[in-house]
Amino acid sequence: MMLSNSPIDVHVANGFSVGNRRGQKCYAAYEESEYCNRMWCGPNRGFEMHVTQNDGREVIRCTREFKCCAGCCWCADGNHCGWVMKVEAPRGNLIGHIRQHGSKWKTNITLYDVYNQELYDIWSKCCPFFCICCSDEINFHVHDAKPGTPSRPRIYRKWDGCCTTADLLVCEFPGMEVEEKALFICACFMIETMVFERLKWNSY
Repeated sequence: MMLSNSPIDVHVANGFSVGNRRGQKCYAAYEESEYCNRMWCGPNRGFEMHVTQNDGREVIRCTREFKCCAGCCWCADGNHCGWVMKVEAPRGNLIGHIRQHGSKWKTNITLYDVYNQELYDIWSKCCPFFCICCSDEINFHVHDAKPGTPSRPRIYRKWDGCCTTADLLVCEFPGMEVEEKALFICACFMIETMVFERLKWNSY
């Protein structure tokens, strides 16, 4: 699965195209958030992300509520300082959530199922600067919390050339169940907001 966003102003709600490995568009995703929240809170805003099929039918909805002091990796283990994203597929059917956890330097998020059982742990690279001069793939290391599972999921940011500011996140999840795939798609939205959108916001 490949998730790409449009290279637009950070004050505009995000829009994404979700495609398969053959480059075919499978889903569209659009953000629902308040303008003032985007204007003054930037990547710290609350939002809902709607994932729709090509016919416009919503199949996934993820919600991240606003927290005024969240995002810092040093204190993210606290309930008030770590981001939490609720995932429904479809709307009204909770399938799990994604939670930010504390670390000394790296971005760390964990995927949980509807029973609050840990599924996957995702860590960013150690370097805190994901700048435009990084032409290599930026990998986010995925650790499977379930022993003996054959799947080897992977998330990475693919460099798409120096002539664009659009982000291209690639998520590979072979042999994974549908609900876990939905959680991984929403994890990409979480990574995009926490890591890459924050860099754009700080550059203004």
